[in-house]
Amino acid sequence: MPTSDWPELAEDAQSRWNLNAGFWDDYMGEHSNDFHNLLVRPAMEPLLDVKAGDNVLDIACGNGNFSRFLAELGARVTAIDGSAGMIEKARNRSEGHGTGASENETAGEIDYRVIDVTDTKELERLGTNCFDAVVSNMAVMDMAEVGPMFGAVHGLLKPAGVFVFSLTHPCFQAPYAVRYAEQVDQDGRMIQKVGIKIDRYLTPQPFEGLAIVGQPVPNLIFHRPLSALLAMCFEAGFVLDGLEERAFDASVEADRELSWANFRETPPMMAVRLRRMD
Repeated sequence: MPTSDWPELAEDAQSRWNLNAGFWDDYMGEHSNDFHNLLVRPAMEPLLDVKAGDNVLDIACGNGNFSRFLAELGARVTAIDGSAGMIEKARNRSEGHGTGASENETAGEIDYRVIDVTDTKELERLGTNCFDAVVSNMAVMDMAEVGPMFGAVHGLLKPAGVFVFSLTHPCFQAPYAVRYAEQVDQDGRMIQKVGIKIDRYLTPQPFEGLAIVGQPVPNLIFHRPLSALLAMCFEAGFVLDGLEERAFDASVEADRELSWANFRETPPMMAVRLRRMD
């Protein structure tokens, strides 16, 4: 079976995120974007089901948007990212959480740390059987190596704890997927249709891509078919007990013809809940 991890590309992938950190922070801002707020967060919330007092690890936290959301729910959050630039942005946007001082008395604390998720020894130093939940939002496809991470996260979780992660949908955002729009004469009516053409899916592979048009440098994206991705989860000792696929509904107006808002039957993302059962 072809490899699904590329440790030799980890440093390159991380350096690109350092270069893109400022752009991403400016773009996402304090409240993130529609993709996160209308698709990612509604998919993640029911799978996580965070309670006040829960100890939660946020992997690849970016500028801390979701970490702050978890803290407002009353969770104690450890937020990590391999990009020192991203952690600096997250800390600047989260003043008040790290010390426990907040206008919201129920808000939890956030402990930001620079930790490369491919460094499993650093992950393991966070503790053993200590987290109620681990979360990673829209980052697994940006990680050059995930197999060892799944194993490390399994040990970090308390028994029956969950690891919930979201990612671009590998079936519909496969390498070099083509989104298209066409006009069809259907029963005497001109119909506008959109679709996606995929010519490669089963073979894992890294490729360059723009997560946001205009970012300083392309990301390295690591495509893994669902069979390969979930195989690594099961090998680490997890069971799959929750899955969400989300697409925009008719309430969202597209700003361009090939916007994901026009693909209402095609989910651009998915969220997975893994559970530690031993």
